[in-house]
Amino acid sequence: MAQEDLFRKLVAHCKEYGYVFPSSEIYDGLSAVYDYGQYGVELKNNIRRYWWDSMVLLHNNIVGIDSAIFMHPTIWKASGHVDAFNDPLIDNRDSKKRYRADVLIEELLAKTEEKITKEVEKARERFGEAFDEKKFRETNQRVVANQARYDELFNRFSRAMNDNDLPGLKQIIIDNEIVCPVSGSRNWTDVRQFNLMFSTEMGSTLEGANRIYLRPETAQGIFVNFLNVQKTGRMKIPFGIAQTGKAFRNEIVARQFIFRMREFEQMEMQFFVQPGSELEWFSRWKDIRMKWHRALGFGDENYRFHDHTKLAHYANAATDIEYKFPFGFKEVEGIHSRTDYDLKQHQEYSGKKLQYFDPEKGESYIPYVVETSIGLDRMFLQVISAAFLEEELKKEDGSSDMRVVLRLPSFLAPVKLAVMPLVRKDGLPEIAERIVTELRFDFNCQYDDKDSIGRRYRRQDAIGTPYCITIDHQTLTDQSVTIRYRDSMLQERVDIPQLKEIISGKVNISTLLKKLQDE
Repeated sequence: MAQEDLFRKLVAHCKEYGYVFPSSEIYDGLSAVYDYGQYGVELKNNIRRYWWDSMVLLHNNIVGIDSAIFMHPTIWKASGHVDAFNDPLIDNRDSKKRYRADVLIEELLAKTEEKITKEVEKARERFGEAFDEKKFRETNQRVVANQARYDELFNRFSRAMNDNDLPGLKQIIIDNEIVCPVSGSRNWTDVRQFNLMFSTEMGSTLEGANRIYLRPETAQGIFVNFLNVQKTGRMKIPFGIAQTGKAFRNEIVARQFIFRMREFEQMEMQFFVQPGSELEWFSRWKDIRMKWHRALGFGDENYRFHDHTKLAHYANAATDIEYKFPFGFKEVEGIHSRTDYDLKQHQEYSGKKLQYFDPEKGESYIPYVVETSIGLDRMFLQVISAAFLEEELKKEDGSSDMRVVLRLPSFLAPVKLAVMPLVRKDGLPEIAERIVTELRFDFNCQYDDKDSIGRRYRRQDAIGTPYCITIDHQTLTDQSVTIRYRDSMLQERVDIPQLKEIISGKVNISTLLKKLQDE
């Protein structure tokens, strides 16, 4: 199946099974804004908890805060967002569509890289174990030619981005004959900068209103509270401050479902360190964060680091953790060494000292910062993309059947177990309801007695429920039930009193956190 078709099915599945709905749908929706349904909000909460607990519970020197969305407008002047939070915008005159110039070029780079990968994989299948990938890449004419094109384009693109060369970006688009995806034409405007912040007014009267901004990131709320947290928590360098919350960006191109939205949620941690030690901590946090992603079990080969070719004005090192989505490798988390830029800027603009007195050194200094920043919505999409599977099942008579299943990690699954009476009579529903009542304080349980047992299994597979408990007539005699496992579809007979212990060992997030700590 083409990856585009797979992604369309995934988007449809999210709506059909209560994960994600288009916002304001009865009014024809609002572009690039989405609502999370009854299962989506549970999955989102579980991902957030996994991140929060891995940061705050597993590290004695990291604490959390929750800063306001509305902040003093000078904060955004100090941070550089008012003057420099821009994307290169380009319009197609024929389709009237607007694009990010850098994204158009990155997509061309991705297509070239994909051509190389396809050639390599074809050769791997043809030659088997004897395949020498390095030699093939160096000698195959098509691969060598595509690699040369990729390198030339990449170097030219990097120079233009680093030099903020807007005419240079347009010339790259013209020279490579990049067309508008809608009109197919190359009738482009000049590239210009577009500020991404949403602004509004605060005040009781129009004359007395102040212009403020919806925050484009959560990090600045951490920086302006640096001393508050450090002093009240008696924190010693190195230490971190974590935060989750909504951020808002007026994206030029908001697309690919919830991958790029105008209202989204971030999970960020700013780690304050001694100047000169930041690159060592940057490397350490790269390892910690990659381990966090890989612990989900979606395949180590589906993750990679992508170092930035253009560093932000505040950074001396930056990398992304990318995941292989159905539409290619894309960023899910950024790790940045921000130096002392933010605290220094806020000290200058506020006139308040934002320094740390180091008792060991006997001196005060502005700490350097290593940031980990992950988009919760992107992480949601990554998890559900990795979990979505259409599976062909062979029957005993030789025919086949299809099932759609979300193989969500059990500790992230919205519903941990569904309890099902085989039939709605003979006292089976009463036993099922009693089990739900006993377990609902420990797990998100669902009682399900509609349709045949086979259809109920398929419905829970599509929701992503890892365990189904079936109450049948044998339960009446020996107080045992059947556990059906979602991924293997195997069934096991257990006693009702064992259920809490069995399920808890499989779905408790602390099991995963201990794994992170042990490693």
